[in-house]
Amino acid sequence: MHHNLSSSLLENAVQEFSKLPGIGRKTALRLVLHLLKKEKHEVEAFGNALIQLRREIVYCKVCHNISDTEVCHICSNTSRDNSIICVVESIKDVLSIENTQQFRGLYHVLGGVISPMDGVGPADLQIESLINRVQSGDVNEVILALSTTMEGDTTNFFLFRKLTVIDIKITTIARGISIGDELEYTDEVTLGRSILNRVEFTNSYK
Repeated sequence: MHHNLSSSLLENAVQEFSKLPGIGRKTALRLVLHLLKKEKHEVEAFGNALIQLRREIVYCKVCHNISDTEVCHICSNTSRDNSIICVVESIKDVLSIENTQQFRGLYHVLGGVISPMDGVGPADLQIESLINRVQSGDVNEVILALSTTMEGDTTNFFLFRKLTVIDIKITTIARGISIGDELEYTDEVTLGRSILNRVEFTNSYK
């Protein structure tokens, strides 16, 4: 159903906002009207930030986190422990774990989990680059920090089988988190503790 507002410019803006997740038409209209009350330069700064974000953001060639530079600030930080890699599904998980301030290693963002139902196979994820990183030397431990869903478990086992031939420690974050939980919904204290109290992967599935 197409509602015509008094202005097609207003209508177009409302339609763009209502494409965002969780934003219905009413909220979209409220946001657009709010922006109209702002000074022109403020709205231009808002719009430009989005345009610049999309145009200039890159993915770190080492860990695939979002970055402003070819290698992200976490991977290039020499005070971090490059012998530990924490494997996560998404960029949101990196942000959640960083917020705990309990992890000093590096990350590897898979870009999802293996999910045959959704047509996502191992080749669609950053798995090969993870294996290459681990094989290339300094890594002593890989922490599997994927969500405790069926797809997360499938991916964990797939990675475990691939990594177990390399002589490293494979751990998983200690889940005081119920099945089906995603990392981003866990409070920072619990998540921080579960990283510190991580367990050997094999033992956690007996």
